[in-house]
Amino acid sequence: MNYQELNILFTDAINLLKKLVATPSLSKEEEETAEIIQLFLESKGVTTHQYLNNIWAKNKYFNPNKPTILLNSHHDTVKPNKAYTLNPFEPIIKDGKLFGLGSNDAGGCLVALIATFLYFYKQENLKYNIIIAATAEEEISGSNGVEILLPRLPKIEFGIVGEPTLMNMALAEKGLLVLDCVAHGIPGHAAREEGENALYKAIKDIEWFMNYRYDKVSDLLGPMKMSVTIINAGSQHNVVPSECKFTVDVRVNELYSFEEVLDIIRSNIVSDVIPRSCRLRSTSIPIEHPLIQSGLQLGRTYYGSPTTSDKALMNFPTLKMGPGDSARSHTADEFIYIDEIKNGIDLYIQLLNNVVN
Repeated sequence: MNYQELNILFTDAINLLKKLVATPSLSKEEEETAEIIQLFLESKGVTTHQYLNNIWAKNKYFNPNKPTILLNSHHDTVKPNKAYTLNPFEPIIKDGKLFGLGSNDAGGCLVALIATFLYFYKQENLKYNIIIAATAEEEISGSNGVEILLPRLPKIEFGIVGEPTLMNMALAEKGLLVLDCVAHGIPGHAAREEGENALYKAIKDIEWFMNYRYDKVSDLLGPMKMSVTIINAGSQHNVVPSECKFTVDVRVNELYSFEEVLDIIRSNIVSDVIPRSCRLRSTSIPIEHPLIQSGLQLGRTYYGSPTTSDKALMNFPTLKMGPGDSARSHTADEFIYIDEIKNGIDLYIQLLNNVVN
């Protein structure tokens, strides 16, 4: 790829990111950024498709007989926190940084992937088709984002999920299992030897969550982690509580299924255990995968990510990778370095070149 071509892709990407930052796009309110992305792609001669606030497109010479790669990132944002000193919706470029809400998470990734898609868009005789998808509701793990879009796309062989990773490769990602637990007792008067205190039962169960260690430790994601984060019981001081509710945040490595985890928990505690959702499962892509081997050839390192993304909703191998730094996500005066986006486009293109040509 020549310098002039990269520079055009880079300039267009920065201008698109500035428009996205300047347009509020809180989760479930992404209509305007969806339109901006759609108009941008159509201005480049790309035929686009829309479902709800999700925009997607296929490469020009899409062949249904070839396998397909998905390039995906999100265009929704969290709410700006109160510590901002800059206008979160004003894209300011200063000291080599582009400031603004969503610039790092995940606007920089999205525009870099769009630029990458455009680079390959008109190329003939690729080994793979390429689809770009700019999706909604990632920040709230909503059901009207990539999850609802995937059944409407052609079959995907593997994908790249754009999230800020300093352009290193997140091969695996911990799943999230949120459990609502209820310990049951018998009500009675606190002054007499009456009742069966549900709170005491819950304490024993909570102690088990504190102390239990799972046998399988992942090389990429480390051990499983369980944290009791909410507890609620009782109505007045002189009544033995008949019910105690508590919530557990469980981060699951790729060596356990959610079903295995639930079986272990239920066999060790007396409280009822009700999972809120089993959608956000742990994921991993083999290091032997051609995409990962391409990244290694480019000097990229790999790791397991403790955070959850739309990768968890995909039932095919995915690599989480993108410009920017996860440590900046959801922070006040969020920013991404301009050079991170330029280097991100270059690396994405090299990464795929080794696979599709």
